[in-house]
Amino acid sequence: MSASSAFNDEKGGSSSVGEPEYGHDPASGGIFSSDYKRHDDLKEMLDSNKDSLKLEAMKRIVAMIARGKNASDLFPAVVKNVACKNIEDPNQLIRASALRVLSSIRVTIIVPIMMLAIKEAASDMSPYVRKTAAHAIPKLYSLDPEQKDQLIEVIEKLLADKTTLVAGSVVMAFEEVCPERIDLIHKNYRKLCNLLIDVEEWGQVVIINMLTRYARTQFLNPNINESLLEEGGEKTFYGSDDEDDEDDEEKEKKEEAAAMVKRKPYVMDPDHRLLLRNTKPLLQSRNAAVVMAVAQLYFHLAPKAEVGVIAKALVRLLRSHSEVQYVVLQNVATMTIKRRGMFEPYLKSFYIRSTDPTQIKVLKLEVLTNLANETNISTILREFQTYIKSMDKDFVAATIQAIGRCATNIGEVRDTCLNGLVQLLSNRDELVVAESVVVIKKLLQMQPEKHSDIIKHMAKLTDNIQVPMARASILWLIGEYCEHVPKIAPDVLRKMAKSFTNEEDIVKLQIINLAAKLYLTNSKQTKLLTQYVLNLAKYDQNYDIRDRARFIRQLIVPTDKSGALSKYAKKLFLALKPAPVLESPFKDRDHFQLGSLSHLLNAKAGGYQELPDWPEAAPDPSVRNVEVPEWTKCSSREKRKEKKVEKPFYSDSEGESGPTESADSESDSASGSESRSASVSEESRSGSESEESEEEGEGEEEEKERIKEASQSSEEEERKIKRKSKQRKSESESESEEEEEEESESESSQSEAESEDSESEAEVKKKKKPAKKESKNEKKEMSLLDLDDFEPTPSPQVTPVNTFLSNSLVTDLEGLSLTDTVLAPATIAPSSALKSFELLHRITGEGLSVEYCFSRQPFSPDAHMVAVQMQFTNSAASEAKSLHMEDAKLQSGMRVKEFPEIEVLPAGETATVVMGIDFCDSTQAANFQLCTHTRKFFVSIQPPVGELMTPVFMTENEFKKEQGQLMGMNEISEKLTLGDKCQNEHAIVQRVTAAANLSRVPCGSDKECRFAGRTVTSGSLVLVTVATKEEGAAQLTVNCEKMVIGTMLVKDILLGLTQ
Repeated sequence: MSASSAFNDEKGGSSSVGEPEYGHDPASGGIFSSDYKRHDDLKEMLDSNKDSLKLEAMKRIVAMIARGKNASDLFPAVVKNVACKNIEDPNQLIRASALRVLSSIRVTIIVPIMMLAIKEAASDMSPYVRKTAAHAIPKLYSLDPEQKDQLIEVIEKLLADKTTLVAGSVVMAFEEVCPERIDLIHKNYRKLCNLLIDVEEWGQVVIINMLTRYARTQFLNPNINESLLEEGGEKTFYGSDDEDDEDDEEKEKKEEAAAMVKRKPYVMDPDHRLLLRNTKPLLQSRNAAVVMAVAQLYFHLAPKAEVGVIAKALVRLLRSHSEVQYVVLQNVATMTIKRRGMFEPYLKSFYIRSTDPTQIKVLKLEVLTNLANETNISTILREFQTYIKSMDKDFVAATIQAIGRCATNIGEVRDTCLNGLVQLLSNRDELVVAESVVVIKKLLQMQPEKHSDIIKHMAKLTDNIQVPMARASILWLIGEYCEHVPKIAPDVLRKMAKSFTNEEDIVKLQIINLAAKLYLTNSKQTKLLTQYVLNLAKYDQNYDIRDRARFIRQLIVPTDKSGALSKYAKKLFLALKPAPVLESPFKDRDHFQLGSLSHLLNAKAGGYQELPDWPEAAPDPSVRNVEVPEWTKCSSREKRKEKKVEKPFYSDSEGESGPTESADSESDSASGSESRSASVSEESRSGSESEESEEEGEGEEEEKERIKEASQSSEEEERKIKRKSKQRKSESESESEEEEEEESESESSQSEAESEDSESEAEVKKKKKPAKKESKNEKKEMSLLDLDDFEPTPSPQVTPVNTFLSNSLVTDLEGLSLTDTVLAPATIAPSSALKSFELLHRITGEGLSVEYCFSRQPFSPDAHMVAVQMQFTNSAASEAKSLHMEDAKLQSGMRVKEFPEIEVLPAGETATVVMGIDFCDSTQAANFQLCTHTRKFFVSIQPPVGELMTPVFMTENEFKKEQGQLMGMNEISEKLTLGDKCQNEHAIVQRVTAAANLSRVPCGSDKECRFAGRTVTSGSLVLVTVATKEEGAAQLTVNCEKMVIGTMLVKDILLGLTQ
């Protein structure tokens, strides 16, 4: 019996006599039944239409798995049953979740089931399910690339979707699966441009990057003529002064360019203009990634005269977190090389603050150096002088290099810079002196005969300077220009010969070179010294030095065996050497697409797609025309015409098309016939462009009619629709106002566009007289968005603050820190990274809901208070009045600074205010009453312990010193295992800074992250160290003067790092 039971175990049967057999017919002779038959039986049960059989089969399978039996070949049948039932569920969330789970199963055997599910979901009525289908496409493609052709069909179908929810996801799937299939985008190009403003932020970034590449293949370069004219001028910015060979070539290029301008003025494609116009409002987005995406699109696609609009938006991003600043400054540094004038008005925005991390300081230095010219160099050099006094040595070294670059690029200040660097040679800090020597060496190569005194002064420094690079630079200078210091050079060689054996290799090589040059120019005094040095080098441990000594001895000391080269020793050693060119490290980085990881790393990253070159001839624009279906050509054509008159397709500034949009200022002389032909082509294009919007517009009109017939309560709906249309109008008007206010490089082309804008605005105002007053008010609010990065609110309480802020724009940009107490509420911008908490639910508040977040900005009226940003939303049908707070019940020591009263909050509107709370370094709640004109609500705000702190910048040495003073009871250590999503340094920094308002401290070790801050009320120091170990292990250490705060902080950070 034992033998038969063992046989059964091996075959998957029952292990004992008493247990029943599962998964086969008992009449079939259970002991000898084969596996495939048993599983076929279960598969038939699972494929049955009866739920009872399916349930029985599932029970048997679970029992088999519990007994350790192999049921893996039943997996597809089980998945099909579970997925099919859920994918057909009436609830859209269940359907989407089922597809998400199904697509996450990485088993190739269920690929056909997954494909069927995706195809079915792509035709689902719910846009959320269609969005999930788009997300599933890249997962299936990575699992089985052979499904590409079928997936492309699904992508093509989803690209035709008109909902904003699906657009971003399907474009991401397109980028992952078939980015080369640009033909799929043609018919959907205009729709994507028009939907862009309403897509979620993640989708906006993906679509903008895709459209950037698309536009580079489909449109002509708007700067083609200017780039040819200016090519020579840009080359000489970094080039040396003696490039006379290229003059003839440059003249020819200029002549060709001038001939091209005369022959054929550039006319921008209306679809190209559509993309630029629809992305421009996104420069006001609160999401830094969206702003960066639009900025790179404008830089790569826009006419030179229009690129300037991105400068203001990028400068605004410099107020964000240091990680955002780092990426933005990398891109700004690249832009300033080719478009220097764009950022010159914002020069002071790049001044360095003492609290900036070193990497931010170095990037700002790079930008300042790129922006330096004859007019602003004196200001920049004064700023550099203050930077040299900094305690951050890496930053000081970078500053000295920046001074050297300024001196190289701007000849007028070369002597001034040189004298300033010579003064630094008497600095106490050896690193400062060493860096100065290296830079002076490069500058002296340009005009050595004028500066023999400086060379003498530097020769005296050899006794004191110990940094190898600096000593080597001094020796090279003395050897290269030994004829200018004939008395000092032999004495320097004598001193160096004494210390030869103790020098670094780089210094030894320069001593040998100095000896050789002096032997050739002054052999009487230096013959014996040279032989002595060469003998020492002959037995040096480094083979490079031994080889150099052997080579030089044969070259300079003629013997019978020496070859023909020894005759030319002087020419070899004392030849004139060209001065080094001090170039920006960002000079050639613009061949990578701005904003990409490859641009950040200056190396091609995995998955990076090259930015295509502009086509020489414009491809056929008709591929973007969409055919109008027959059923739309109905008898209501007249109604559609009326609608066109009432509401233009794009915006009120539709007039900006044709030759007036040319980036070339020379194209102003274009003939009237050209402008007529351009306008005709614009009209024919716009007809096809407007098909989709007409269909959507008809749908909206029919819906309105049905609502009117159903009941009389449709007035609110109409008001909402009117408000939307007014908003669109005001957005387009504010765009035209922006263009009038911004500084442009080409005034003539700008003035034409403005004149057409004003004409089109006048026409629309005639057609929309009733909404004139309201649109004017909204126009003011929208123009504020252009100046600052916060949401406009219709509350009369907040609007005057916004107006005041717009007037002080100049001072805001100069200092980038507003200290006026009146501006405190407006300077705190809502950030998507900050966590919001519910203070009052709309049901409890009878339509009034309140959310709050800790904005992590200094509260200007009182530095010991935490700034709490509150957002009031009125969801009720009537307006809320007199919103204020009363009866604050606080623990001893706590204080509150009330937010300014909101007099009126209209229905459906939102208002943001800021209040200050001194929590007295405790997490106890602040209780108070929120009052309206009719009701009072009891609410409380309780802070997480991490929000009771403010970041502090300190160096690594300062951190270690302070940490040493906070040992014993003030130190709390915990071992932990990092979560799966928290394995790299960036993720650790993100989790720690999310849990606590701390700043990063520079650290020499790759395996440690350090953070520092102080409590807001008492200023007690808080130091956090996360030391990573092997296999995801880590140790968290918190040093804090207040043990309670330290203990609570450890718990919060542990929670963040282990998730």
